[in-house]
Amino acid sequence: MEVAILTVGDELLAGDTENTNATWLARQLSARGASVKRVLVVPDERDTIAEYVREWRDAYDAVIVTGGLGGTHDDVTMDAVADAAGVDLHVPDEAREAVERAARAYRDANPEEAERFELDLDVEAWATVPVGARVIPNEPGLSPGAKVGDVDEGAIYVFPGVPDEVHAMFDLVAEDFGGDVVSEITYTSAPEGAIGPDIEAIRDAYDVVVGSYPSGEGPNRLKVTGEDPDEVADALRALEERVEQPSD
Repeated sequence: MEVAILTVGDELLAGDTENTNATWLARQLSARGASVKRVLVVPDERDTIAEYVREWRDAYDAVIVTGGLGGTHDDVTMDAVADAAGVDLHVPDEAREAVERAARAYRDANPEEAERFELDLDVEAWATVPVGARVIPNEPGLSPGAKVGDVDEGAIYVFPGVPDEVHAMFDLVAEDFGGDVVSEITYTSAPEGAIGPDIEAIRDAYDVVVGSYPSGEGPNRLKVTGEDPDEVADALRALEERVEQPSD
């Protein structure tokens, strides 16, 4: 299964917010055997978001989009996803009820803030999803997510940008993602510049990808990835025989 991750937000591009969602999602997908083919950050621009979602939906099994949900002026992700899917937006009853329930819970828990700031939520703006989408509940937060289409036609998964909300909502659809990709890790005390021929030899001998990841401190990490667990295991053993292993 091939997946692309699109993270949305001017604050990410400015460096004001660390893009932990992309790293966390890539790790979750890889652990399930899926192959992450693209990771990109784009601004809060409806046309730009729609362009990438439309292109990637045709190219990959699934596109995950995070950020830009809600009822503020720069929350344009749902509009963009609807554009990419060629459908309108609407407010399903379950989404409306979830937003209303979350708003009531906030008011009950924070009565002084709710009164002082005259909290009057535009429920429809926060509960809007593309027509035909499956609503993904957002128990920790306010704005629900959505799943548009199926994997065999390039499914689009839309999550908010708050990491805790992404984690909880991904768990609700995690079973949708899988694949045959497996990886094994080993370490070497040799510098990266000295192991190029060894890595090349393993790539030539086995149907695997070998990645070398230098460390500022300690041994360097080597990652062997493929779709056949036995092939990966054999390649890892051969690699460990060729490169110097760290001393205990």
